[in-house]
Amino acid sequence: MPSPPDDATVKRLRRAHQHAAGLLSVEVEHSESWGWEGKSLSKPVVGNLWLRLASSRAEKAEGSTWDGTELAEKAIPFSVPRPRLHTVHQWIDGAFAYRAELYDQFRGAPVSKGPLPPETLHLPDSWWTSLRSALAVVSAVPTARVAVRQERLRWAMPQFLGTGVNTDVPEWTTAHADIQWSNLVGPELCILDWERWGLAPLGYDEATLHISSLAVPEVAKQVWKLFGPVLDSPAGRFSQLVVASEYVQGMQRGNNLELEAPLRELIARLLE
Repeated sequence: MPSPPDDATVKRLRRAHQHAAGLLSVEVEHSESWGWEGKSLSKPVVGNLWLRLASSRAEKAEGSTWDGTELAEKAIPFSVPRPRLHTVHQWIDGAFAYRAELYDQFRGAPVSKGPLPPETLHLPDSWWTSLRSALAVVSAVPTARVAVRQERLRWAMPQFLGTGVNTDVPEWTTAHADIQWSNLVGPELCILDWERWGLAPLGYDEATLHISSLAVPEVAKQVWKLFGPVLDSPAGRFSQLVVASEYVQGMQRGNNLELEAPLRELIARLLE
């Protein structure tokens, strides 16, 4: 899980979280979970609820991820397992905007502490089939939201995969667009963090699961067994290149370096 940010941000978000709890008349518990780069702080709430507080510079609080969870609550069918969103409250205090979201508290625990799966992953067959069904339902949701932009692919894919790569998306579909293993709960499936959802290349979520699992071959085999028909289609192979370019970019910042060797092998095969 992400670590707490710098001391000033910690104090600011804890103070804002306490303010949000007062506004929503809930009692928070002591444990806390920090979001990526200190952009959110979440705590369990008495009564099996969960209070998440997102923070942004005030001038950037209108981006597509700012209200993504609220729009997902309205648009994504209830058959997709996720924490239900009850209340949203937002405000601006000086240079920062805040968004408090009160959810049902999910059962179980995230299957990983980070974007990659753990070395050992024991999940029932029903979890995998539920995941496949959930992503199929999401893919059919109509939306104008865009999670992966064609303009970025035209820049990123040649930059990180080499010149001559076709960057035109062959087919679009709706995706969760942040299917990392820390956003998946087990042993009963629950999918977390819907800020980014929107249009992406077909197979984007499946490609993310597969590529992030390459350093754990047994998990990668399980993902391929489940999603092989999608991943091995022309659109799925394109999505694997899209996700591969994202991971290569991250590796240049020192992220997920354990994937480098198997990912380079996969890229070479896909580009043959």
